[in-house]
Amino acid sequence: MSIPPPPGPQQPGGMYPQGPSQQPYGPPYQPWGQGYSPYNRPAPVNGVAIAALVLGILCFLPAVGLILGLIALAQIRRRGERGRGLAIGGMVMSSFGLALLATAFATGGAHDVWEGFKDGARGDGVTFTLTKGECFNARGGSLSGEAYDVDKVPCSGRHQAEVFADFTLPDGRYPGDDTITRAAEDKCYALQYAYAMDSWAVPGDVDIYYFTPTRESWGYGDREIACMFGNTDEKGSLTGTLRRDSRTLTGDQLAYLRADTVLYRALDTAPDADYVEDDLPGHRAWAGRVATALADQTRQLRAHPWGDRAGRSVASQAAALDRAREEWGKAAKATDADSFYTHYDRAGALMEGRAAITARKALGLATSPPSDTSDGSGDASAGTGAGRQV
Repeated sequence: MSIPPPPGPQQPGGMYPQGPSQQPYGPPYQPWGQGYSPYNRPAPVNGVAIAALVLGILCFLPAVGLILGLIALAQIRRRGERGRGLAIGGMVMSSFGLALLATAFATGGAHDVWEGFKDGARGDGVTFTLTKGECFNARGGSLSGEAYDVDKVPCSGRHQAEVFADFTLPDGRYPGDDTITRAAEDKCYALQYAYAMDSWAVPGDVDIYYFTPTRESWGYGDREIACMFGNTDEKGSLTGTLRRDSRTLTGDQLAYLRADTVLYRALDTAPDADYVEDDLPGHRAWAGRVATALADQTRQLRAHPWGDRAGRSVASQAAALDRAREEWGKAAKATDADSFYTHYDRAGALMEGRAAITARKALGLATSPPSDTSDGSGDASAGTGAGRQV
């Protein structure tokens, strides 16, 4: 048996000193060292690859998505990160988005998208666009009040209104409703003859209307005024186009109507006073303007080389207009309302009489004088006397 070694010197408290080979009691194993982990963690996903995929899916800034995809692939190779499939997917989708964008710019689709975006930002129906030659029906059935949208329809069928002109107001602060209305009236009434040159072909129940910017739409850049023909009866409608211009007329028809327009522009300068008695000097001045216009009209009619049949008819019409000019000249010198009415009636009968109807028939134009269907007082059968409207 072995004999135990003698005890060494005893320490206070009955404990024996520790020898050099003994260690104090501690943890059973060493803690994990720096740079190690108790589990095998996978490589991180590259964040740029994720961004490339998101931009590719959304087709938002496709060029940026393509560039980010290339950057992500370089970082993945260098860092050993994951996400190569994400980067490639983002690049493919971004390339597809770039192709769509190029096609949109080439075909004008990008402009349509931008306009649609602006309309959406403005709010539904804040503004809409109508152009010359378009026909439409107003939603709600009325051409008065505020319009938020219209339904465009072919002019060949039944419709509520036909746009004959459109123009743009200058930029700046909103000029006010009255100023815009005056601008619309002045220009629309002046522009009607460039579109509907044959005034005899415009029905008597047709009047001029217009769409103007509102204060709200002005703030979104709306500066357009659309001039249109519409039926004075809200329940009525128009059928077929009223367009009579260089797009629809022959050379002889154009020559006749251009001369005719000179007269009707002068007739539209009548004084605001409905009755001659209320403004005899103003009506006399108006008669002088009409007489001057008639001289210009007949000069144009005689200068055009007409065909045989039309030439004879137009020559007779020019002779009748010469006599009408004499009557307007006498009206311009009238000393009282009764005398003015007498010469006015005679002039009207000559301007819209048998010679005018014959010439128009030979040229294939409308043959029903406006006074037959309107409320004007150009009808020679109206009689004379105070209190008549002109």
